[in-house]
This record gives sequence, structure tokens and C-alpha cells, in this order.
Amino acid sequence: MKKNILTVVMVFGLLALYSFATEPKREKAVFAGGCFWCMIHPFDNLPGVEKVLSGYTGGLGENPYYDNYAEKGHLEAIEILYDSSKISYEKLLDIYWRQINPTDPGGQFSDRGPGYTSAIFYTSEKQKKSAQASKISLSKSGRFTREIVTLIKKAGIFYEAEDYYQNYYKKHPVRYKVYRFKSGRDKFLRKAWKKKMSDFKTRENWSEGSVYKKPSDKDIKKKLTSLEYKVTQKKGTEKAFKNEYWDNQREGIYVDILSGEPLFSSLDKFDSGTGWPSFTQPLEENNIVHVKTRTLFGLVVEVRSQNADSHLGDVFNDGPKPKGLRYCINSAAMRFIPKEDLEEKGYGKYINLFNKK
Repeated sequence: MKKNILTVVMVFGLLALYSFATEPKREKAVFAGGCFWCMIHPFDNLPGVEKVLSGYTGGLGENPYYDNYAEKGHLEAIEILYDSSKISYEKLLDIYWRQINPTDPGGQFSDRGPGYTSAIFYTSEKQKKSAQASKISLSKSGRFTREIVTLIKKAGIFYEAEDYYQNYYKKHPVRYKVYRFKSGRDKFLRKAWKKKMSDFKTRENWSEGSVYKKPSDKDIKKKLTSLEYKVTQKKGTEKAFKNEYWDNQREGIYVDILSGEPLFSSLDKFDSGTGWPSFTQPLEENNIVHVKTRTLFGLVVEVRSQNADSHLGDVFNDGPKPKGLRYCINSAAMRFIPKEDLEEKGYGKYINLFNKK
């Protein structure tokens, strides 16, 4: 009798241990990477991922919704519920870095403003250490030539977004694909990740294959005036109201004076009253690099061209709504191509922009 009771106890004990061992180890990962529509898709349906939600987090304002989350200091983000026995947090981090531009402090791709910046919100000290290690590893890899500015912060309350914004890529597949293509996200990611790590050690390699290239130092000095050289190569600033394009009213695009890469459009130009050409957004987001620098006067976000690496100017958060950005650019860093000359100069694909207007 005692032997039978002992056997039963052992069987139930083993079953309990098996049940405990196979119990899902549920954890949460919270990432911000610009538009949450585009962040859901890469993580959805991964083995070990049980649910991915769109939402808002990182701010202090309570109960945010789509129309006011940025005002309350929140970022668009996703919350991933996953089984850590099936997929590791480190794997999720690896996937995350491959969805964003970690060097952009002003937003992500075509979406600009603080609410679209990138961030990792850790829920434990273990996640914090893993996130920090992965950021350092990416920075040292040389894949990106600019500083990795993605923030690593302690997770706070995650506010679930409205139902309309959940699984948008499934509900509205055509709209999602069009938006994602036009945002420039996929183009940037293909360029950043298609080559081996060793190909990203220098800016020359980064620009390899592009039709827009930086000339040699010798050619730069021959091509540029003393003012243009000072502005583009030495981070100089021209005089306000005494530069070529501050009051230019013609329709066309502005390109880098050295490489010719398209930078801004007259359609996004506005009178800021500062005496320098001002734009609400770039014409080609992938041709713009944002460099964050902390000075005695606060945080300054420098704007440079991607391929020529020219200093263009700075971007500020005092522009017109809805994006609220002001790209303050030196005329000396650009060349203006009137709309009637676009085809002849090799920029024919931009003609339709002005025809639509």
C-alpha cells in the first residue's frame, strides 16, 4: 500500500515539474521605431511571439490617443508579448535594429518629430544590459557612419492605440504597402543591410554604387568658392538675407553643390523670416543625415548631405505645423534646378511633383 502511494506521489511530482518546465516564460519587449504600422509586421507571427500591439509610451501625459500623444511626450511604439523560452530578447533586438535608422534624432524616414524617434524601453535590468550591449556592438560594427542615437530608457506605462491602428498592415494591405514604399524606410534598410559589415567602414564605401559622389579634396577646392568651401567643408554659416536663395520664389529643387544629390523642393520651402532658405522637410530623406551635438547653448541638430558629406545647416523644431520642423539651410551648400530644367539636368523624375501641384 505504502509503495503504491509513493508511486502516485512521484508521478504527480514529475507531472508538476514537467508542467512547470513547459510553462511559457512570458515577457514584454517595448520598441519605438517611427510609424508603428511598420514596426508590427516584422515581429508578428515570429515563433515565440504571442502578440504585438501598437501604442504610445515614453511620456508623462496620461491616456494619450493618436491626435495628442506627441503633445504629451509619448512616442509611437510597439509592445511585444513573447515566450522567452522560444525566442530570446537578443533576437528581438537584432530584428529591431534592422527596421530603423538608428542615427536619426529627428524622427524616422518621412515621419518627422519627437513622436517618431527611436527608442528601446527595457522592462528589467537584464533587458537593459542586453540593449546597451547590442547598441555598442552596432556602433562598433561600422555599419553606420553616424552616431547611434537610439535611446535606451526604462519602460513606463504602455498605452494601447486605437483599434484602427492595430495590425494596420493586415487590415489595409494596399495602403500600408504604398505608405511604406513612399516613406523611404525600405530603400534605406536595403542600402544599410545589403552589404557585409566590412563594406561599411568608410563613407566612400557607404556611397559606393551611388550616382552622387563626393569629389576629391583637390577637385572640391577647384570647384567651390571660398564661401562655399567654408560652409560645406568647415561648417561655416553665410550671412542672413545676403545669400542666393533666401528669397528665391521659383519652382524647382535644390541639390548638393558638390554631388548633385537632391535635397529639398520649392514645394516645401517657406518664409521663416530668418534670412536663410527654410524647408519643412527634405525632398529625399535618404540623402539627409542628422548629426546631434550638445553645446553650451543646448542640443544642436546639424544637417549634412549623405553622399557628399557637405555641411548644409541645422534643423529646428520651430517650423510650421503639422510637422513643426524648420530646415535652415545655407544657400552656399546648394544648387537650384528650376522645374523647366529638371529633365535636361537629369532630374526628370521630379517633374510630376510640380505637375500635380
